[in-house]
Amino acid sequence: MFCIQSSNSVFAFPIKIGIGLLLLQQLSGINGIMFYSSSIFKSAGISSGNVATLGLGAVQVVMTAVSAVLIDKAGRRLLLMISSAGMAVCLFLVGLAFYLKSHLTGVSHLEMFTSILAVTSLLVYIVSFSLGIGAVPWVIMSEILPVNVKGLAGSVATLANWSSSWLVTMTINLLLEWSTAGTFFLYAIICSLTLVFVAFLVPETKGRTLEEIEASFR
Repeated sequence: MFCIQSSNSVFAFPIKIGIGLLLLQQLSGINGIMFYSSSIFKSAGISSGNVATLGLGAVQVVMTAVSAVLIDKAGRRLLLMISSAGMAVCLFLVGLAFYLKSHLTGVSHLEMFTSILAVTSLLVYIVSFSLGIGAVPWVIMSEILPVNVKGLAGSVATLANWSSSWLVTMTINLLLEWSTAGTFFLYAIICSLTLVFVAFLVPETKGRTLEEIEASFR
């Protein structure tokens, strides 16, 4: 009986970590922000929203390549913590920019400041996402899942990832209509929870065998 319970816990904990990371990846708002980035930039006072959106996409591609280089040098856990912390701060600053913009109308130099703050923070947000939370959860999931449940657990985690992506994409427009600043503050809170999740639950897998990782779950 004890062996069965122990075996189940060895399976359950890494599955929860894998699903949790992939859920939090999408609940950070990344796909919704990318899909509606042109509208967000225009709301921030940037006339060439499409150009800014292309810039975001280019930054994401470049920084994902940088992440691939750093992942075996810096470690998975450190990148996730830096990434989620950076995203939380940047989303808070974007929310603050929109809050100030809505309450300080008619002050031209402050409107310019809030526009620059919003655009810069969104760019750094994309950099932070691409460095860690964008790619690392997929790597960790492949490393922590036991071989005999990897196929099923990986499918469930991927389903959770795409379901949460759909949820974010379908709700962000409603959230932006409710409150642009409030939307980014909400995503900032989720990224802060991601940081706590990683700090307390996610193990470092760099340079460790599957047997060593499994032993840490017992």
